[in-house]
Amino acid sequence: MEINRGKSKFKTKYMVETALLTALVFVATAFINIRLPFVSNGGLVHLGTVMLFVTAIVFGKEKGAIAGAVGMAIFDLSSGWALWAPFTFIVRGIMGYMVGAVTWSKNRDGNNLMVNIFAVILSGAWMIFGYYITEGILYGNWIAPVASIPGNVTQIVIGLILGLPIAKVLKRYVKYI
Repeated sequence: MEINRGKSKFKTKYMVETALLTALVFVATAFINIRLPFVSNGGLVHLGTVMLFVTAIVFGKEKGAIAGAVGMAIFDLSSGWALWAPFTFIVRGIMGYMVGAVTWSKNRDGNNLMVNIFAVILSGAWMIFGYYITEGILYGNWIAPVASIPGNVTQIVIGLILGLPIAKVLKRYVKYI
């Protein structure tokens, strides 16, 4: 019986890379963050969004979706935001998928700056919408979530400003596929 070592090695590499990227998203979310005093429900700006953008641009939609969804949901579960975890999983998973799908479309491989900017803005609009709906559901109020929009916009802008240059540098050194 012959074992296909190449396929197994690829699966192992894929799982290890995805796990490491997920851990980086979690660490950037958990340990590099600022609580926003002007948001009544305890808004948070963190660098997990930067890592989500970097992951999706450098490694594509699948790893972007998994790392964003799992990394940030684990943060929610481990830091007192457990009610948010299922919503974060969905919002951030779709966000990572969107960035990766757009930036890797038409054989671009995440190398087109204007497409990358568009992808970040598009996914940012999704994040604002997704978290607005989340807050409306969790708090039973559709007016209060408006107060979180400035923090979410800040999060996206920081992700754009830091994430795109980091992704560009990493694209030079990470040979994937």
